[in-house]
Amino acid sequence: MKVVALSGGIGGAKLALGLMHALGPRELTVVANTADDFEHLGLLVCPDLDTLLYTLGGRADAERGWGRAGESWGCMAALAELGGPDWFQLGDRDLATHLLRTSRLRAGETLTAVMSDLAARFGIAATLLPMSDDPVRTRLKTAQGWMEFQPWFVGRRAEPAVTALDFAGAEAARPSDAVLAALADTELGAVVLCPSNPFISIDPMLAMPWLRAALHGCRAPVIAVSPIIAGQAVKGPTARMLAGFGLEVSATAVARHYGERLSGYVVDSQDAAAAAALAPLPVRATRTLMVSLDDRIALAREVLDMARSIGPRR
Repeated sequence: MKVVALSGGIGGAKLALGLMHALGPRELTVVANTADDFEHLGLLVCPDLDTLLYTLGGRADAERGWGRAGESWGCMAALAELGGPDWFQLGDRDLATHLLRTSRLRAGETLTAVMSDLAARFGIAATLLPMSDDPVRTRLKTAQGWMEFQPWFVGRRAEPAVTALDFAGAEAARPSDAVLAALADTELGAVVLCPSNPFISIDPMLAMPWLRAALHGCRAPVIAVSPIIAGQAVKGPTARMLAGFGLEVSATAVARHYGERLSGYVVDSQDAAAAAALAPLPVRATRTLMVSLDDRIALAREVLDMARSIGPRR
């Protein structure tokens, strides 16, 4: 059974790791959101891609939930001393990734090729792909005007409230041949929408017409995992964004946002009763909070079992 997982950062990376263990790594393709990417200090920073790279490669910092384990912060300390912009923290080990990637991109390589090589060097047998080699950037409308994503998310700690989103470049961006081939694979058994923020992690991918068309034409069932548990987001601004858009903060609201794309939906056991309102959409309730590796693998197995039970779309 082959699986394509569409993922953002931390929550998506946890499930992707579970899928890699449950499936066997060579059966898994993870397509990462790149609309959070931005240039900082002259370097291309790819937060979601790198979170997946470090998580699947066993190098993620489990305590912080982002960045590399065993980090040092000498460069940031020196930068602050010089009066430089230190609002976006880049560890010394993490900087090596950005330095090498930016250098290779400027030499003419694609982001897909660079990340494939980095994944191999980290010992990752699963396929890790950016959603596109073309730039897409998330912009957010707030009461204080339009803002770029990272200055809002990190610099302003996800304030002020968001009233609208724009994915600049999405209409023209084309998924790589590798992404399109993975979705067209006749052996594909499931497409998984990871428990990432639906608005800023999954929607940028779905905003690309080529990827949207490939997903629509794919016969494999599309299974989403809710990022909301009992009215709260495990991490990040998902709950605040749902409320800001005038939607109920619930697992049910996330499923309705995805709409007819879904073949099945996995929610936490605490949301089982509320999810019944989604009928006739098949819903499976289980533990979705992923604290340990065993939790991640167990959830992945539930998702895969649901996909098998639903079977191909017609």
